[in-house]
Amino acid sequence: MSLLVVGLSHRSAPVSVLERASLNADAQLKLLQDTVAAEPATEAAVLATCNRIELYADVDKFHAGVAELSTLLAQHSGVGLEELTPYLYVHYEDRAVHHLFSVACGLDSMVVGEGQILGQIKDALARAQELNTAGRLLNDLFQQALRVGKRAHSETGIDRAGQSLVTFGLEQLAAGADVRTWVRGRKALVIGAGSMSSLAAATLARAGVAEIVVANRTFERAERLARILTEGDDTDVLARAVPMDAVPDELTRADVAVSCTGATGLVLTADAVAATVEGRAGTPVAEPDGVRAADGAHAGVVRERAVREPVVREAPGTPAPAAGADENCPLDLSPVPTGFSVMGEAAVAGMDAATLEQHGAWAAGGAAADRSREAGRPSPGADAELIAALAATAASVGRIPERRRPEPVAEVPRPQPVLFLLDLAMPRDIDAAVHRLAGVRLVDIESLADVSADAPMAADVDMVRRIVADEVAAFGAAQRAAHITPTVVALRSMAAEVVAGEVARLEGRLPGLDDKHRAEITQTVKRVVDKLLHAPTVRVKQLAAEPGGAGYADALRTLFDLDPETVASVSRAENSTEKNRGPA
Repeated sequence: MSLLVVGLSHRSAPVSVLERASLNADAQLKLLQDTVAAEPATEAAVLATCNRIELYADVDKFHAGVAELSTLLAQHSGVGLEELTPYLYVHYEDRAVHHLFSVACGLDSMVVGEGQILGQIKDALARAQELNTAGRLLNDLFQQALRVGKRAHSETGIDRAGQSLVTFGLEQLAAGADVRTWVRGRKALVIGAGSMSSLAAATLARAGVAEIVVANRTFERAERLARILTEGDDTDVLARAVPMDAVPDELTRADVAVSCTGATGLVLTADAVAATVEGRAGTPVAEPDGVRAADGAHAGVVRERAVREPVVREAPGTPAPAAGADENCPLDLSPVPTGFSVMGEAAVAGMDAATLEQHGAWAAGGAAADRSREAGRPSPGADAELIAALAATAASVGRIPERRRPEPVAEVPRPQPVLFLLDLAMPRDIDAAVHRLAGVRLVDIESLADVSADAPMAADVDMVRRIVADEVAAFGAAQRAAHITPTVVALRSMAAEVVAGEVARLEGRLPGLDDKHRAEITQTVKRVVDKLLHAPTVRVKQLAAEPGGAGYADALRTLFDLDPETVASVSRAENSTEKNRGPA
């Protein structure tokens, strides 16, 4: 059997695809059940977070496994297979182990080094264990991933390299200001009471926010979170719970709102947010022309709008000589501004077709060509072709309209935000159209992905990568050694049966043998067998742990003519034990 992972994340897919492919709790359970029911897979686990969906499985056929897992992801996500396939990545065997260990250490996170992923990996393992879809391989893999992640955080400074997604999002809302200074005294609304929302509420409380209102569909969970915040030893914040239908009213009083729910639709629409801000500010909040700021963290300036007028082509080389300096030119160039081409569009603007034809003939002449070469300009042939085209236009429409430079338009200042929104849900809770509202700053998963850095602290990241590489090698060696264990157990079982048979035959030939001598003979024969098997079994485990050592198990079975069913029964027994193991 072999480890296979098929998935997509913020690194491989746009947020719009991740949003549509997100799996709720029920969909994850059904995906696990359908995966182990499929022919290629015997174990399965799903790691689903706000920016990744990954299906891990122990499969007996690589190509069939990839096809089956991809199809299952498409079916349960609701995104068609043809649309989903370009965004999927596949990792196999050691590469799959390396991928999960990197994820556990925060190397593959949107914010490098964030530690929340460890809790999500633990939840994924617990879910697979509850459904009995995790056997020996996935239990070992996910438990080791948790240990590797904890080691990376304890032995390196990867925690300094990145923060939690909540902290990073708040920093983007603060737009460069110190979060504690920026948030102090503000009122916050937290929508949702799950793990991410709870983390957001705790982060806001520790940062010094004045008040936190928690809204959740299950009011009891909102009350519980509010009580934890109020009774916390490390915070001094006023917290209270409200039902979800109170969100519109609470939003009018909030300065900051964080939303992370499991809703499949929008929790806050653009119209609802616009009404809230307009009621507070007393002015319209729609941006001119619906221009969207580049992202939630840099939403202070509206894009410059250019006047849609024809642009004058400037000379590709050095500035043209002053008007009248071109000998024998058939045109009156006195109106032509210095610095524009005397053979391009600027010079011929407003001329009729006949004059343009004369100018084209002059431009193609030798004197003009000599000046072009001296000035380092392109061959006048290109200008002659341009002039000919302009002449044809003039013949059909009368005259070439005069062209002038567009005049820049002053930047339209964007009002300072009065409401700050952080959307950490996938799919999104807050309408993306809110980005276009003046007086509002929205930071969501998409804008966080745009501004996040891959490796803000190279030294710590390199240290973690070395840890991952070492742990992958150790895990591979342990798995290869474990792969031969059922064969070794079957060999020793066969040896024990041989000893028992020979002792029974001896008792038949020597019926007068007393118990003391019988026990001594039995023990002697066992010691002989154990000594003969010790060196080969120890050595074969060592060899099997090395890369390419999988064939030693087959050689052992062949040399000792072991019953394949005996080996398989040992493997099934071990796997059953692992599946029944409780959460790590």
